[in-house]
Amino acid sequence: MALVFRFASYAAAAVLLAGCSGTQRDAFQRQGQDLDYPQSKTVEQVDVYHGQVVADPFRWLEGDIRSEPEVERWVDAQDRLSRRYLDKLPARPYFAKQLRQLWDYERFGVPVVAGGKRFYTYNKGLQNQAQVMMQATLDAEPEVVVDPNTWSSDGTVALAGFVPDPSGRYLALMVATSGSDWRELQVLDLQTQQLLPERLRWLKFTMPSWTHDGSGLFYSRYPKPNEDSAFQALASNQALYFHRLGTNQAQDRLVFKHDEQPQWRYSGQVTDDGQYLVVTIGLGTDDRYQIAYLPLTQGQSLPAQGVTMLVTGFNHDYTFVDHINGEFYFRTDLDADLGRLVALRLSDGRVREVIAERDATLVGVSRVGDFLFANYLRDARSEVLAFDLGLQQPAQLQQRVQLPQIGSAAGFAGDAQATATYFRFSSITRAPGIYRLPLDSLEPEPYLVPQTNFDAKDFRVEQRFYRSKDGTEVPMFIAHKVRLPKNGAQPTLLYGYGGFNVSLTPSYSTARMAWLAAGGVYVTANLRGGGEYGRVWHQAGTKLNKQNVFDDFIAAAESLIDLGYTAPEHLGIMGGSNGGLLVGAVLNQRPELFGAAIPQVGVMDMLRFHQFTAGRFWIDDYGCADNPQEFQALYAYSPYHNLSAQQAYPAVLITSADTDDRVVPGHSFKYAARLQQTLMQRQQLGEPVAPGLLRVERKVGHGAGTPTAKLIDGYADNWAFLWSHLATQPLPVQ
Repeated sequence: MALVFRFASYAAAAVLLAGCSGTQRDAFQRQGQDLDYPQSKTVEQVDVYHGQVVADPFRWLEGDIRSEPEVERWVDAQDRLSRRYLDKLPARPYFAKQLRQLWDYERFGVPVVAGGKRFYTYNKGLQNQAQVMMQATLDAEPEVVVDPNTWSSDGTVALAGFVPDPSGRYLALMVATSGSDWRELQVLDLQTQQLLPERLRWLKFTMPSWTHDGSGLFYSRYPKPNEDSAFQALASNQALYFHRLGTNQAQDRLVFKHDEQPQWRYSGQVTDDGQYLVVTIGLGTDDRYQIAYLPLTQGQSLPAQGVTMLVTGFNHDYTFVDHINGEFYFRTDLDADLGRLVALRLSDGRVREVIAERDATLVGVSRVGDFLFANYLRDARSEVLAFDLGLQQPAQLQQRVQLPQIGSAAGFAGDAQATATYFRFSSITRAPGIYRLPLDSLEPEPYLVPQTNFDAKDFRVEQRFYRSKDGTEVPMFIAHKVRLPKNGAQPTLLYGYGGFNVSLTPSYSTARMAWLAAGGVYVTANLRGGGEYGRVWHQAGTKLNKQNVFDDFIAAAESLIDLGYTAPEHLGIMGGSNGGLLVGAVLNQRPELFGAAIPQVGVMDMLRFHQFTAGRFWIDDYGCADNPQEFQALYAYSPYHNLSAQQAYPAVLITSADTDDRVVPGHSFKYAARLQQTLMQRQQLGEPVAPGLLRVERKVGHGAGTPTAKLIDGYADNWAFLWSHLATQPLPVQ
């Protein structure tokens, strides 16, 4: 059993100081005066958008670090500067040790049941990558069937997903290298414990789906790019294929693509009864789909006829749930902004309502046995209801699933023959546990529940609502140690995302616990642009409405100050990807409101994002500079374009990764170069400046698959940087 200790008790017993006094914090801020930033050359690059001339002096930093020596030298110089600064921070050893201790606990994935076997991921604690375990029966001892830690010496080759065939004999493995979005599909034969010879390449944004007889699988892939430029290749011309086991990829059969629609993307899903292939066609990132289907006959995995279109228009969400008695069940927002479940009859196209829209946001539905499990968000917190199948009439509520506490639940997968389902539950101070839900009782049973080395009773979590600039009420979750004095001096970190219909729910983060254990306040704001309150909430933070997201974040900061938690000099902000954009935009608009900021792998050039990798899909949320109105909105908040030497910025640590082919690192490189340029201009005017640093992780992508060791190192840098610029109290010593 892991040792349980109370972090709160260490504050009184501290004898060594790893934090900073107010004077020391000011000294770290002033260190920006003494930093010798690398030379960032400028080029005479201008573009004209709808009559507006826009300079892009750091365009050369869009080059691939792995093939452009000049970019690599610049990044190396930035890394050396950042390492010299970060390694000297007195809080770093404390956070490195604390993070390692907190990360050292067992972690489990939600089991997938196939052929009576249970498959799930498992990490002992500090392993770089999770293993795949197989449990032959409910009472059997689990065994390791896949160990990605043996694939590379540094843990940078990862398992990005696995799918067992219906019999449980084969595992389709999605292998990712250095965090790239590109995947290689391999197949493991569990009877022989050998990999089959086939290697399916150039997969991206897809998961395979097996035929009912396990003879092959459906998957989507892109054309083979020029391998020298595959890193930044535009994601276009995806197609859906069928692969039969034992054959070469070159023999795979094309199932569906549209030559005149290179931006369409495809997902194929075989129904649980094996009768149909359902093809979901997407255009961007919005949940707006067209649907097609293909009958699959017994003993013949792929018939000769083409697919039949079922839903056209890219107007609404149609997320496939199951095929039951000649009807396809879909979650949809058609006539239901918060979502509902409908059944579409194949024989005549008739649509009927199965589960009506409720007063909470429907985020998922699954069919297990004779139940439909509907997963809702109510004020960003999970609520799960079990309905009957609603075969001829609307489904009737059978039972509310009793979750352990306020938090986040996910899972509830299964099929018509299942007798139980599994789900994952966590909260801000509760590590993810796996629960088994027998269908005969619908009473959750602990199945794989970890023990962590902290006591949740030492912390308090509350949900508060505040008003944004236009009067909209926005929720946020605030976590901190119990008996926290509201003296306006607490080091506080505000986190946000606000985009792509992504909901930030009260779930667990090991890294966050290290910040809380040190005595910091951690706040998550549920900004517009997310999916917490359905389609209208999402659309209120997109395209010409994107400023609402920044206003919501700024209002959250002002609310925390008004409530007495913190003050601008003690308030930091952080966000990743779209959240990195959020941090960059808000820093330009209200730099005086914050003491430090960490934009992670952010989208920083809003005029050119659509020209790289998957960026064209993001037009759904951002709009595009090709459109005159949208250009004006994008240009007004683009982080890279709105940095100014007329403003005093707080301490900034920009983080990126060399193999990020989702948000290419050129975004962060250009932003860092321009930020440092403004800081040096202010220095020349005799103005004080705080540090502006760039940290680039190597052999890592956008985040998924990052080895545990690299995660710990990265967060040790992040927390030490923030603590040094925000905190006045000493850190506890263990």
